Amino acid sequence: MEQIISYADYRLLQGCIHCGGLPDTRDHVPSKCLLDRPYPENIPVTGCCNSCNQSFSIDEQYLVCLIESVLCGSTDPEKINRKYVADIMRRVPSLRARIENAKTEVDGQISFIPETERIYNVMLKLARGHAAFELSKLCYEEPDRFWYAPLSALSRECRDYFNEVHFQHILGEVESRNTQRLFITQIAVTSETGIPQEETVIINDWVYVQDGRYRYLAIDDVCGIVIRIVIGEYLACEIGWGTVDGSEEKE
Repeated sequence: MEQIISYADYRLLQGCIHCGGLPDTRDHVPSKCLLDRPYPENIPVTGCCNSCNQSFSIDEQYLVCLIESVLCGSTDPEKINRKYVADIMRRVPSLRARIENAKTEVDGQISFIPETERIYNVMLKLARGHAAFELSKLCYEEPDRFWYAPLSALSRECRDYFNEVHFQHILGEVESRNTQRLFITQIAVTSETGIPQEETVIINDWVYVQDGRYRYLAIDDVCGIVIRIVIGEYLACEIGWGTVDGSEEKE
């Protein structure tokens, strides 16, 4: 990843990004278990207390094992593509059994019933990390909006909208990493009277941590704070604080 130094007010990010306690350790966002070796350079890191950092480990293991089991259609370590995940399945048979017990088969189609609360914990952790690292914003509160789904399960319209760049209306925290990533361009539009013209727009694009493994989009705009995440080009998630409708949706 490109290394970008934040010049936002350092006082905005005092304390652990999850609880506000003493940030006595650093947390990778995304966690390395979501990536493949060799790891990308300059993986984002945020301040975190050791207690919060350790509290996510079991749920992160569950999530990566669940995703690979879904993609392979099996919990058999010999059929798991990612060596890191296969090793976990061998080392923690109770976790493998838990995921295996959640497997169902209907009309020849294998699926796994996810433990939503565990996925929520990991995604909230990731979203808070991206909000802090990219936007210089702390999001201690529970989000106003949360949903996750397989990317392929979204309708084409929803998937296209989710994958789009964001057209920024207002600038976020001055000199945050996100504002440094924004770029200005011109697009061709047609006016209400049918006259072609060019319009200047500010674009907020996705950040690719590792191609095919992890990408995210961090937004701080009139819609509030919105974090979009895609893991393994399979699992899509959106978490938002202060969104327009203030709704909360869990899928």
